Amino acid sequence: MLKKMWIIFINCFTISMTANSGYAMFGVMKNRFAGKYGWVTEEEMEDYLALAQSSPGPVAVNSAVQVGQHVAGLPGAFSAVMGIILPPFLIMLLVTYFYTFVSTNPYVRLFIDGMQAGVCAMLLDIMLGLFKTVVKRNHIVYYLLIVISFLYVRLTKYSIFYLAVFCVIVAIVKAMMSGKGVRNHD
Repeated sequence: MLKKMWIIFINCFTISMTANSGYAMFGVMKNRFAGKYGWVTEEEMEDYLALAQSSPGPVAVNSAVQVGQHVAGLPGAFSAVMGIILPPFLIMLLVTYFYTFVSTNPYVRLFIDGMQAGVCAMLLDIMLGLFKTVVKRNHIVYYLLIVISFLYVRLTKYSIFYLAVFCVIVAIVKAMMSGKGVRNHD
C-alpha cells in the first residue's frame, strides 16, 4: 500500500510540475494510470473527467482524488491530492518571493509562452481521445450534443450550467429510451 501511495504521489507531483492546466494534467494522468500502470481503464478515466468537471473545484484535484481513491483508497486519494497541489503551492511561494525578478525576466516570459503551446497540444490530445469515444459509441445523439454544445458556447453568453443541465437531461432520456442502465452507455 505504501509503495502505491508513493507512486501515486510522485506521479501526481511530476504531472503537476510539468502541466499547467487541469485538462492537461488529466491527459497525462490518463496516460500514466490507465496506460503505464493499468490501475484504471481509459473508460474509467473518462468517467472521472466527467465527474471532475461536474464537481466544484479544480479538475486536476478532483481527478486525482478519484484515481487515488480507486487505486489505494483514502490514503491514495490523499497522496494524489498532495502530489497535485504541492507543486503549484511551492511555485507560488517562489514567485511571490522573487516577483520582481520573475515579472521582468524575458527568459521566464519565453518559458511561459512555450508552456502555453505545450498545454494546447495536450488539450487537443484530450479532445481527440474523447471524440474517439463518441465515434466508438456511434450514436447520433452524441454528435448532436457536440454540435449543440459548440454552438451554445460560441454563440450565447449564457452560463455553461444550463448546457450541462441540458446534456444531463439528454443522457437520462437516452438511457431511459434505450431501456438500458445509465452505466451501460449503449
